[in-house]
Amino acid sequence: MSIELRIENLSKTYKNGVKALDKVSLTIPAGMYGLLGPNGAGKSTLMRTLATLQEADSGSAKLGDIDLLTQKDEVRQRLGYLPQEFGVYPRISAQDMLSHMALLKGIANAKERKDTVAWMLKQCNLYDERKKALSGFSGGMRQRFGIAQALIGNPQLVIVDEPTAGLDPVERNRFYNLLAEIGEQVIVILSTHIVEDVMELCTNMAIINKGHVLYQGCPQDAIAQLKGRIWQRSIAKTEQVDYEQRYQVVSGKLVGGRPLIHVYSTVPLSDGFIPSAPNLEDVFFTKIRSWN
Repeated sequence: MSIELRIENLSKTYKNGVKALDKVSLTIPAGMYGLLGPNGAGKSTLMRTLATLQEADSGSAKLGDIDLLTQKDEVRQRLGYLPQEFGVYPRISAQDMLSHMALLKGIANAKERKDTVAWMLKQCNLYDERKKALSGFSGGMRQRFGIAQALIGNPQLVIVDEPTAGLDPVERNRFYNLLAEIGEQVIVILSTHIVEDVMELCTNMAIINKGHVLYQGCPQDAIAQLKGRIWQRSIAKTEQVDYEQRYQVVSGKLVGGRPLIHVYSTVPLSDGFIPSAPNLEDVFFTKIRSWN
């Protein structure tokens, strides 16, 4: 039986009065799970709470039989975590630092640890730089090292928070292929605001905003719910405010110097609109705008 992460009524309010999580409940199975939300949605607060780095005010979170909120040592043995920003010891080499991380994860056998570290450095395209001090790493190399330390030691729960910052397209694809490979056996939570990443990688997802869960389920199911309800039209820039007042504009982007707007409507639209096949971006903006 595969492991499952169950979050129930998790709440967190900061001292400044900001309610970052408001009774969040999610059931996350093994596999790649996308957590979508705009900046300030509560994604990082949820990730840090699950990673045992901060306390929740109320609620529960269990990884199988392990209580993430109280059994923190047990959680850390099974956790791989890549935050948005992370620090490293600047003078130590990538190889030595990763070996230390492997030891903390319980890989006590020296040969097994050496082999594990070498394999992970190769997977993250850092093997040729393994003896280089981390202070000499570029931004992309540091991010790849962060990925390596998160995945070392066969974690059961992997949390990655906006993981592709600083990665070029080739490195980004390499990272996602690696995540997809390990995600077949473990829970991988991908917290991001990049809709395409979730669409390409995740079999299940949730959308959160201002601490509330707006949707949870399969990306394809969410898209199917919008079938026949998304319409698009190219307009002049001077018309944009008028259209936003008259229609439920979901999103807009410049195409050939003119705004191409997507509009949500349950009835067919004329006035130059044509039907548009919905995508996950339409789902995301529809959920966010309906909540706001």
